Amino acid sequence: MQVFKIILFSSIALIIGAFIIFQVYMNQSSKNIETYPYTVIKSFPDFEIRQYQKALFSSVDLPNASYEETSGKGFRILAGYIFGDNDQAQKIAMTSPVAMELKDNITMKFMIPQAYQLNNLPKPNNDQITFVEVPQKQMAALSFGGFANDQKIKEYTQKLEQLLKAQNIKHLNNFSFLGYNPPFELFNRKNEIVVEVVFE
Repeated sequence: MQVFKIILFSSIALIIGAFIIFQVYMNQSSKNIETYPYTVIKSFPDFEIRQYQKALFSSVDLPNASYEETSGKGFRILAGYIFGDNDQAQKIAMTSPVAMELKDNITMKFMIPQAYQLNNLPKPNNDQITFVEVPQKQMAALSFGGFANDQKIKEYTQKLEQLLKAQNIKHLNNFSFLGYNPPFELFNRKNEIVVEVVFE
């Protein structure tokens, strides 16, 4: 019986150790991914104003306004393209964050690495995928942790809206959710709500 307990506790310790090592590895790997480039223009206690550079995105429209119902499907479609589901069977590096425009329908977007231009990208095999060139723009960003869901996204969207109103900062009401972590990364998760702002 004593030997069994020792084996059991040793096995549990090994599993926990392997899990921790995997999470640390994933966290470090995420830091090496190319991200949507921006500079901070002004910081407030709860949010900041950023200048985002122009960027090229792959995009898919999803006929539902629910994050929880559409995020998995949209991710699979766009991830399929960069993992080789294109006319050249070419793999394209993953970038961060994954963006979701919060409209009546949700549009999910992956940033294309800056090494590519629209004229040298492989053609998607899935005709739901389109490409959009996003110009340079200023955006307000509010960060939150943990796993995202529809309730949190609604809560932090309303919070950012109230914070901007309190600072008398106008926005274009085009809110987006940005997710920075893969679903199997459990710690140090980062999410943001962003919206384009206008200064007169």
